[in-house]
Amino acid sequence: MPDEPSATAPSRPSHPSRVLVLNSGSSSVKYQLLDMGDRSRLASGLVERIGEQTSLVRHTPLAPGGGPGDGVGGKTRERTGPVADHDAALKAMAEELALDGLGLDSPALVAIGHRVVHGGMHFTEPTVVDEAVLAEIERLIPVAPLHNPANLTGIRTAMALRPDLPQVAVFDTAFHTTMPESAARYAIDVATADEHRVRRYGFHGTSHAYVSRETARLLGKAPEDVNVIVLHLGNGASASAVRGGKCVDTSMGLTPLEGLVMGTRSGDMDPAVIFHLMRVGEMSADEIDTLLNKKSGLVGLCGDNDMREIRRRVDAGDEQAKLAFDIYIHRLKKYIGAYYAVLGRVDAVAFTAGVGENAAPVREAAVAGLTELGLAVDAERNGARGDGSRLISPAGARVAVAVVPTDEEMEIATQTYALAGKRN
Repeated sequence: MPDEPSATAPSRPSHPSRVLVLNSGSSSVKYQLLDMGDRSRLASGLVERIGEQTSLVRHTPLAPGGGPGDGVGGKTRERTGPVADHDAALKAMAEELALDGLGLDSPALVAIGHRVVHGGMHFTEPTVVDEAVLAEIERLIPVAPLHNPANLTGIRTAMALRPDLPQVAVFDTAFHTTMPESAARYAIDVATADEHRVRRYGFHGTSHAYVSRETARLLGKAPEDVNVIVLHLGNGASASAVRGGKCVDTSMGLTPLEGLVMGTRSGDMDPAVIFHLMRVGEMSADEIDTLLNKKSGLVGLCGDNDMREIRRRVDAGDEQAKLAFDIYIHRLKKYIGAYYAVLGRVDAVAFTAGVGENAAPVREAAVAGLTELGLAVDAERNGARGDGSRLISPAGARVAVAVVPTDEEMEIATQTYALAGKRN
């Protein structure tokens, strides 16, 4: 007879269903562990200030319902101290998970999903990572110099920790690869554009994919039957036009700088401003890059990039804050109108991300005056707090206006699990 299994050895589940989602930044790693069998969250955490003496490890076991509660452990644990590099960060994460019986050695873990910001035109769907994939992500570093190197580091570190598991890259740009050439191409010399891979790629794709699909569910329709304008409004902000579940236009371009006014980014601007600042202001390319990405947008206009503080200042009569808010709304409204024209028929406008989900004045102002397009918000619905997806337009409105909390981690886990399941 075969030996009986040890009483302390974990039993191998018949259908492994856990997915670890990693979002590796230059000095931080965010993670969530999800069970795709019932789409529940088991744990989430953050390691930040990697490479510093004051690194922080924050870990929260989650209740089966998906929020902090009395699941395994229940309460957030924090510790500070040096975390030298991403290898040390992921090992710290593994230690925290192991404390809750959720270790990376668990046979229930089926795959690790990675957020990768830029996949160019090469990656149009989630992809199991191999050396060729790593090489292509590395080749794209020139168009994503802040993000792709950190994403690569996280993938390589995770591969070293669990070389037996599928590592799946889910690309921010992939959802936008369905854009027609008329939307994706810039009107510059074709040969130059092709040589240097200059085109509109778009970002926040996992969020736009999730929110457009969730909006269709909220309306009781299939995604292929719904046209949605998605407004992802956080410190970074982007809009997309989604026809029948596929992106046909988006506001961010070659980089995340183009489009809406953001927390610290300028968004749309005459390109000649750059030449003007070089010639007249005698600014270097690096100085202008810093100006447009880190010292512009709301913070450049009024010194604050927190919409709550800006609204407080507006309500107190601060003219500079009011101008910043008005510029933000003006740009947002232009994109709503433009994407209405692109889609022809709009079934819903969905607000998501930190500002979109929480700033009722932004939502109200963004659709104010657009009643001829069928857009309006109900004041009571718009002002009510809520955690889930909800309609804020008046009953019977021709176009639904919705608040749809984004869930990029769930989207990454869903795509990762679907791909890993095909291999098992």
